Amino acid sequence: MKKLIAIFCIIFWAGLMGGISFLEAPLKFQAPGITIPLGLGIGQLVFQALNKIEIVLLLIILACSLPAPLKNISSILLFSITILLMADTFWLLPLLDERAKLVLAGHAPMKSYHHILYIIVDTIKFLLLIALGFLNLKSLYHEKGYS
Repeated sequence: MKKLIAIFCIIFWAGLMGGISFLEAPLKFQAPGITIPLGLGIGQLVFQALNKIEIVLLLIILACSLPAPLKNISSILLFSITILLMADTFWLLPLLDERAKLVLAGHAPMKSYHHILYIIVDTIKFLLLIALGFLNLKSLYHEKGYS
């Protein structure tokens, strides 16, 4: 049952990221009447909520997966996802939030690579989640004797 819960959380997380990071975020600014400040305000709320959900999902996945040695590919993928989420949570999102606050206050922040880096990190995290989900499904498939 723990493995099924972990698989569900992994696939659900990947789906959230796909829907929010790669669909909603870029399309939001194309909607009629959406200004940069309005889009940034919405983005702040959405990405803060997404980050909290990601942390909860990671904790559930870890609780269902541990103890696991860092010797198999699934454990290495999960460790990598954890590191990337921590980078988002404690480094990139706070920096991007400060930039958004400057724009919302009417200031023009200096050029920065952090938004592109956030997109790259999220893309890698998304791909790792997909790979981890498939590996866990394959493992479950073999455990049940369907191979």
